[in-house]
Amino acid sequence: MQSKHTRLNKKIKAWVITVDMGYGHQRAAYPLKDIAYGGIINANTYKGIPRKDKEAWKNQRSFYEAVSRFKRMPLVGDVTFKFFDYFQSIPKFYPKRDLSGPSMQVWVADHMIRKGFGKHLIEKISKKKLPLVTTFFVTAMMAEIYGFPGDIYCVICDADISRVWVPLEPKASRIRYFAPNQRVVERLQEYGVAKDRIILTGFPLPEENLGCPTFKVLKDDFKHRLLNLDPNRLHISKYKNTLLAALKIKNFPAKTNHPLTLTFSVGGAGAQRELGADIIQYLAESVLSHKIKINLIAGVHGDVYRYFKQAVVKAKLAKELGKYVNILFEKIKADYFKKFNLLLRKTDILWTKPSELSFYTALGLPIVIAEPIGSQEFFNQQWLVYLGGGINQEKTKYVKEWLFDWIESGRLAEAAAQGFLEAPKSGFCNIQRYLSTGKHENLINSIMV
Repeated sequence: MQSKHTRLNKKIKAWVITVDMGYGHQRAAYPLKDIAYGGIINANTYKGIPRKDKEAWKNQRSFYEAVSRFKRMPLVGDVTFKFFDYFQSIPKFYPKRDLSGPSMQVWVADHMIRKGFGKHLIEKISKKKLPLVTTFFVTAMMAEIYGFPGDIYCVICDADISRVWVPLEPKASRIRYFAPNQRVVERLQEYGVAKDRIILTGFPLPEENLGCPTFKVLKDDFKHRLLNLDPNRLHISKYKNTLLAALKIKNFPAKTNHPLTLTFSVGGAGAQRELGADIIQYLAESVLSHKIKINLIAGVHGDVYRYFKQAVVKAKLAKELGKYVNILFEKIKADYFKKFNLLLRKTDILWTKPSELSFYTALGLPIVIAEPIGSQEFFNQQWLVYLGGGINQEKTKYVKEWLFDWIESGRLAEAAAQGFLEAPKSGFCNIQRYLSTGKHENLINSIMV
């Protein structure tokens, strides 16, 4: 028998538009693939895109990825990146004040659009009047400027945002925003967006990791994860009644269904690949003794895949490839997202920079936080730490000591439970419900940071 949620999904259709620029915007769009009319559209690579638009998008993407990779260069890399990041920086939240004046980025984006950038795309989708859901601010502005006939919704992908997400004249705009947390709700108001155009939904997590509407899949995965993260049952014993009630079970399983597993994920520009190699090197003995399994996520970067494979061989772990060491690489991002989400179901620890993956702590995943890259990631890091779902990494050289200390003490189990219990996990459900009914359920736990 189909659930009400499943039946509802079949009735909803919308234009879903994202951009092929890093992973964040596409990762936010991926859970909405079933409601995407004609499939998810990448604004910078769709069939028939004018050459001028394609070049404009390509230049933006190439510049971002080049700066992200250049950051790895000693001294000059950091200076260059800080200069670039200054123009997309997020202002301090306090004192609360009027920040509705447009930034230079907004002026540039508005000027490009009014010169014709994106007009072809909006004219193309305007032929069928459906709601538009986009995970990028520029495409939302394109739709507004070129008179898209349907409602315009913008999904926000970070725990705090810069002024660039809001158009030149926010009070006159008709763009509605799906906000991932309370901080973004208030930030949008500081930027001049009316309250009635902000919907607090939570970040859209993948349905295959949730099992909506009861979160059956999530709960089943989490109860096994806790057993790996708390071998001495310190956290489980202390909060047993709370955890059992949240999971709606009478007791925990006698044993887990998978070995202790750590997943390390690089960013969309392939940044921090060296950290993945270090993790393999310093945990090699633990892998050989089958104390821990490691997944290295190369994403869609063939060069990162080859780099990781060389690192595995160098660490003398080649015989463990496909067993206690896995490297995930796919040429197509949709295939990568699908396999990554499946892999997360039997992941116990997610080690990554604080990108949009920060919101995945809601899946009961403790996040080991690598160095942030960019202003928005510093705020994601702050949100994670405040929530309790993430812990800043210690020196990688000593990972064999501190990582297992965190496991033995139940510290990672506590972070996993905080993410599971406190982080908003209903974004996917809330967005679809709002599109169908115009209503949504308010999040109970609205973390301010």
